[in-house]
Amino acid sequence: MQAISKRVGHQYLTPSSSISSLKSIYPVCDHYYGADRPKYGSTLATKGVGHLVRKGTGGRSSVSGIVAAVFGSTGFLGRYLVQQLAKMGSQVLVPFRGSEDSHRHLKLMGDLGQIVPMKYNPRDEDSIKAVMAKANVVINLIGRDYETRNFSFEEVNHSMAEQLATISKEHGGIMRFIQVSCLGASSSSPSRFLRAKAAAEEAVLRELPEATVLRPAVLIGTEDRILNRWAFFAKKYGFLPLIGDGSTKIQPVYVVDVAGAIVAALKDDGSSMGKVYELGGPEVFTVHQLAELMFETIREWPHYVKVPLPIAKAIAAPREILLNKVPFPLPNPEIFNRDQILAQATDTVVSENSLTFSDLGLVPHKLKGYPVEFLIQYRKGGPNYGSTVSERVSPDAWP
Repeated sequence: MQAISKRVGHQYLTPSSSISSLKSIYPVCDHYYGADRPKYGSTLATKGVGHLVRKGTGGRSSVSGIVAAVFGSTGFLGRYLVQQLAKMGSQVLVPFRGSEDSHRHLKLMGDLGQIVPMKYNPRDEDSIKAVMAKANVVINLIGRDYETRNFSFEEVNHSMAEQLATISKEHGGIMRFIQVSCLGASSSSPSRFLRAKAAAEEAVLRELPEATVLRPAVLIGTEDRILNRWAFFAKKYGFLPLIGDGSTKIQPVYVVDVAGAIVAALKDDGSSMGKVYELGGPEVFTVHQLAELMFETIREWPHYVKVPLPIAKAIAAPREILLNKVPFPLPNPEIFNRDQILAQATDTVVSENSLTFSDLGLVPHKLKGYPVEFLIQYRKGGPNYGSTVSERVSPDAWP
């Protein structure tokens, strides 16, 4: 009897049988990263995710068939993209490298088990592979418009994107790769941030020619990094500095529209694969006009201080010089970000012959109204302050 039990036990503990049983439970592991998997050529599907099996009515409790690894999902654009993916019944893998609080707000956006936080290290290839192991879609939102002591422009905006594309190429089960870049990205730009974004686009398309590249303009929304900063500065100091004369043209876009464009590109029949889209809002503003819209919304009288470009760069220079020379982290730049100052020296608008929202079947929102309504929090007398004539009279008009 003991001999029989030993033989049976030995049979179930042999490497071949144990590995085959694991393959039956997790069939993707050996297929994606097995030794027999050739690491040559792109493996992206040619027809997008249109053939995925879908179950349910299409809401949060349904199954869209999409398992998306969204790198950079804890950022500004990430929360809106995760919400839209979860709303259609997709499973979203949320890589994070900070504390447990960094992804807590995303857990509520999907059904039970649909939002999966996964701790990873962007400098550890194995941890990135662990995030991608069960994914069939990869979306890269990683980006930063200022440098820190630990991460340079080139590493965050270029090297990480190239690494994600390389791993996706070796994966074998990734059907779509979407790279979110930045409007104005160019190898000849005076901004290192925009040059790094352009290099990332080139690297991603070199590794995965079927990847989709989206270039959104300045994002506007509740957590944005332009109108919020302007309004806070104006409330605190009573004026807003304008770099140059404020005549630079920009084409800001509502963040929800950009998230919708990513989902639209993801859901199509593959027509967006291998293409570059420039996503700008329906209106072109000068920096001065956008600041006027901000002051109008917070119901404050506009006060500006025009800062010539050389002086603005001189004000921002000390942080750039001391960044890697002091043994402690420096505060993040708000208004006077040297790289952004260089980027704003030229107009940043959608090109004439580029693919835009209309090619994805979308119409972007105008900014005036709901997209900038979050600025009412800066009104000094509450949301209704300034609605009467007496509150709108300029103090200079009194005798």
